[in-house]
Amino acid sequence: MVVAMALTTNIMAQDKRPFTIDDLIPGGRTYYDNVPQYAYYAWWGDQLVKLDVEAVATVDTRGTAQELFRIQTINSILRNASIREVRNLLYAKFPYRNKTIVLLEAGGNHVMVDWKAGSVVETIKIPQNAVNADLSYESHQAAYTIDHNLYVARAGGQTDAVSTDGCLDLVYGESVHRNEFGIKKGTFWSPAGRLLAFYRMDQSMVTTYPQVDVSARTAELVPDKYPMAGMTSHKVTVGVYDTKTKQTVYLDAGDPTDRYFTNIAWSPDEKSIYMIELNRDQNHAQLTRYNALSGKKEAVLFDERNDKYVEPMHPIQFLPWDDTKFIYLTRRDGYLHIYLYNTNGDQLSQLTKGAWEVIDVAGFNTKTKSIVYTCNAMHPLQQNIYSVDMRGRTTLLDDGEGWHSVQLSASGSAMLDTYSSPTVARNINLCPTQGKSRPVRLLTASDPWDKFRVPEMKVGTVKAADGVTDLYYRLVLPTDFDPTRRYPAVIYVYGGPHAHNIDASHHWGVRGWDIWMAQQGYVMFCLDNRGSEHRGLAFEQATFRQLGIEEMKDQMKGVEYLKSLPYVDADRIGVHGWSFGGFMTTGLMTTYPETFKVGVAGGPVIDWKYYEVMYGERYMDTPQSNPDGYAKTSLLNKAKNLKGRLLVIYGGNDNTCVPQHTLSFIRACIDADTYPDLFTYPGDEHNMMGTDRIHLHNKITQYFNDYLK
Repeated sequence: MVVAMALTTNIMAQDKRPFTIDDLIPGGRTYYDNVPQYAYYAWWGDQLVKLDVEAVATVDTRGTAQELFRIQTINSILRNASIREVRNLLYAKFPYRNKTIVLLEAGGNHVMVDWKAGSVVETIKIPQNAVNADLSYESHQAAYTIDHNLYVARAGGQTDAVSTDGCLDLVYGESVHRNEFGIKKGTFWSPAGRLLAFYRMDQSMVTTYPQVDVSARTAELVPDKYPMAGMTSHKVTVGVYDTKTKQTVYLDAGDPTDRYFTNIAWSPDEKSIYMIELNRDQNHAQLTRYNALSGKKEAVLFDERNDKYVEPMHPIQFLPWDDTKFIYLTRRDGYLHIYLYNTNGDQLSQLTKGAWEVIDVAGFNTKTKSIVYTCNAMHPLQQNIYSVDMRGRTTLLDDGEGWHSVQLSASGSAMLDTYSSPTVARNINLCPTQGKSRPVRLLTASDPWDKFRVPEMKVGTVKAADGVTDLYYRLVLPTDFDPTRRYPAVIYVYGGPHAHNIDASHHWGVRGWDIWMAQQGYVMFCLDNRGSEHRGLAFEQATFRQLGIEEMKDQMKGVEYLKSLPYVDADRIGVHGWSFGGFMTTGLMTTYPETFKVGVAGGPVIDWKYYEVMYGERYMDTPQSNPDGYAKTSLLNKAKNLKGRLLVIYGGNDNTCVPQHTLSFIRACIDADTYPDLFTYPGDEHNMMGTDRIHLHNKITQYFNDYLK
């Protein structure tokens, strides 16, 4: 059954012009001319500040702006202190709610300027070659890494070397476990900034993948540590550096072999560190507490188990008004929700409930003692802002439509609500999070696509291959659509975990390339299959131990719908995707070779035994424990089935889906006497950037024009 959810129609006025590819693809010369207007804001305590290139201004609850200072004033102060000037004020920060101090980045250094006193308060110097900078406003120190070593810079110029033996085999202060489990960085300042927790990753035992730099006169080896599924993984420990004593202790977590340490959080009093510990099978997680000064384990607060996998993505967060309680996000009941615990590990309550998911916690309203969060409770395609108090009473804080993101003030009494909808390009509102005050509109962005001939878009549902689950699709009709014609159709697919393609944001979240292809005369179709995000644990885990199988069955239900449309030529159906979508594209071309005439697979996974440990084993287990699953999902075994035209594209230095995937598939096709095409971007990694991205989409389009149109 197909249920039409919404329809957007554009009347093709004579004065509207077609898009160029530069208008639609990041890296294009005119791309940013055609993105909805944006405005930059920051919170100064509970005072909203509007940021601009030349000046910043406070904004009151009526939306009235009053200039605070100009860039000329700041640069005059910086020149007097012999500090390089800043080019704009778009990224200014106001770290102290009661002080007239602005934090700026000038010449790579963090500079605090008192604009009222007209002086530089302090400068934290960061070397030009430093990465992973992490600033503590409270202690006026910055952590950073150079060549895998960790350093702490203090205001005034002093620098501490936390480590000295960093190298490719031994990494300090960087993200570990290949950025899985919500890990985005490798350093964690304590609340007052005296102590710095950090990751130390020993990957000397991990196989080295031989990436090659072809730009050198003679190509040079650029080794990368890449632990493949079922092989030896790295060992991680967590250190705590005391900036007062200049000593480091390591948490006494025991043997780190085949274990993951994630979601690090500090207690408000800095005495304890909390951490989620996960076994390699990823089906058993523990929240543990350690003494921050001694490193000794103090308690295991609770366990979480699942017969498939547990995936902790969010650290605990203490209630600002009660240091004995914290919240934790878990899918314990099948959907991601907020739970309240005490520091003994007792579950006090489940604060949010329902067949929908909390997407993120924005923060706390300390006046009402409530939590502000985003979720899709209104509709699976929406993201709305809610608050929930300690008794589980929820309040919708936005207009109930579209896709919203939120920035909270210091106390949480006000928020900046930035949102779009299928028909709203971008609006920004200043809103209260309590009481009956009305939102104040700060920005109403016009739709820059209004000057173009925008094709018609539809969103609806089809049933998944299980016959029960609703799946959402987006259909883009050709520009100047003629219902009496029969058009070629291209399916854009991703299909993997932690991603979705269709939502209630501007133009239903459509990709620029889909619009470009519609302008070339294609019907463009996209479906979020089971296994994609924000639909609950059962929806995601339907693909467990057999990645690609159920997903492809769902995509074929989308194909059935496409074929039912009188204006779609069933003999001219193509498919394109990147990364997991490249895996799906290659899989669809070789599993259903009679259906798909042309495909373009970018940066594909070909065999999950070549993919990394953390992600691969979560969804597939190991090749040793799931040999049938790995054999069933390997596209090497399906190379012989290829009939249509398939172009495989990869970055020459792809460190996510390593080149071995693509090259092994080409070898398998040669051995099987099938004939894919191959294209590479030398020097690029997993994604093409800048002008390479324009070249890429021209190449993809050309391939479909040559063989499908």
